[in-house]
Amino acid sequence: MPDDVRRIAGRYELLEQFDHGGMGDVWRGYDAVLDRPVAVKLIRPQAVTSPHLAEEFEKRFRREARVTARIQHPGVPQVYDAVLDESYEQLFLVMELVDGVPLTAYVRPDQRPPLPVSWAVAVAAQVATVLSYAHDVPVVHRDLKPGNILVSRDGTVKVLDFGIAAILRTDVTKLTATGSPVGTYQYMAPEQVRGARVTPRTDLYALGCVLHELLCGRTLFGGDSEWQLMMQHINAAPTPLRQLRADVPQALEELVLHLLRKAPEARPVDVQEVYERLRPFLPAPGEESAPQAGPAGAPDPTGIFRRPYAPRSRAGAAGVRRNAPDAAPAPVLPPAQRDELRERIREVYNHCDALWDEDRFSQAAEVVGEMIDAAARVLGAESKAVLALRTRRALSRQLAGDHRSALPEFEALADAYGRVSGPHSEESLDCRAQAARCRGELGRVTEALAGLNGVLDAVRAVDGDASENAVELRRDIGMLLLAQQRAAEAYDVLEPLHTDLCMVLGPDHELTAEVAETLAVIRLDLDGGASGSSP
Repeated sequence: MPDDVRRIAGRYELLEQFDHGGMGDVWRGYDAVLDRPVAVKLIRPQAVTSPHLAEEFEKRFRREARVTARIQHPGVPQVYDAVLDESYEQLFLVMELVDGVPLTAYVRPDQRPPLPVSWAVAVAAQVATVLSYAHDVPVVHRDLKPGNILVSRDGTVKVLDFGIAAILRTDVTKLTATGSPVGTYQYMAPEQVRGARVTPRTDLYALGCVLHELLCGRTLFGGDSEWQLMMQHINAAPTPLRQLRADVPQALEELVLHLLRKAPEARPVDVQEVYERLRPFLPAPGEESAPQAGPAGAPDPTGIFRRPYAPRSRAGAAGVRRNAPDAAPAPVLPPAQRDELRERIREVYNHCDALWDEDRFSQAAEVVGEMIDAAARVLGAESKAVLALRTRRALSRQLAGDHRSALPEFEALADAYGRVSGPHSEESLDCRAQAARCRGELGRVTEALAGLNGVLDAVRAVDGDASENAVELRRDIGMLLLAQQRAAEAYDVLEPLHTDLCMVLGPDHELTAEVAETLAVIRLDLDGGASGSSP
């Protein structure tokens, strides 16, 4: 770990700040114990104004973090840890790192064409399902707004910052209070503005504000001051959606107006009712996506309804982009700049080696990945130096157990090495073998066996049966056959391998002993099967 990296609780490293908000800063972090990327939110505790409030604040912080962690829904980023420093001046929530775009990126008055009704409704419906799980705990969000709603790359909607408003007590603001109130006025229910009791129906009002904004591109109320906004939420009537956008269905307009009723008891009974009233505007299972399903390049939140519980995309289907053979030639650099780049690559390898020594394989993959694009722009996408970096990243992912990500990388590398060095080059064959091993780890054993046997045939033709690569391949093939309950075939592969290992490495070598132990287990299995079948 570099000396200038800040570490929290002895394990969470703050690597890069990527968000700055009123309630706190969000960092891309790394969990050094579990070798995984995390999001770390540094919360600003305005509630702690004197030392005697520190103990109460600590209890509230940990209680709310625990309650939030109980919301078990894929639309809520998991809470991994809650850390409060000894001064009680800084607290951190360590959470799942989500790759997504906030709704604020898609909601703007000049959006042309406006967001499709189905896109907006699909987002609102997913938020409704998240709220149903939260309200059942019970947890009230208190600060639902477009900035706290992300649409991830696969179209799954994530609701952020559950419990933070409760931790900071942002719902106790009253109009008569002195100083500036804390909260997001554009989405604050009337009872929240007044400082009255907050209930699940408070979240329904905020959801109405969000859905109104998604459909017409502007916030429910506009004003020159916070005071004016707050007074509008208490007294002003919202503009019906169909006056702002004619293609909004009447029943959807009625739902939004129902959500925006001033009195909490006048709103829908619960979020389940809201979801049922959104259902008619959602695509049916099996329905194809519309040509204009949403903003250009935006994820499709309707997919979860069109293909509920669909399996993940196959590895490689939309993962690593394969480099075209006719990629643009690399620019020619002066010798000094080329030497500087080589030195940077050397430093990356040294950093990666140090991370490998600490079993921090996921972070090693990120470190190498940051160098790949820069090197490819200068040296070319299929230069040997860039291919070597990509191989190191793939191996890091494989060692981290992320076989799904490593597989398409190894496949692309096998093709690239095949073009650069030939399809039977050592690098190409090794990447093909690693891809096959990834398939085995993912449960695709038949494909893995075919891949390993193909590589073994090529290796045997050049180096024979007892080379280092051939020995490893034969061992892996035998173990995969055993995993498929093909004990007799596994024995036929491993028994001659053991004979070769005794001659090449000796009977006491670790690999020889490992194969011998496996053969002993297979013999017991085969003998037991034979005796069990006799009369």
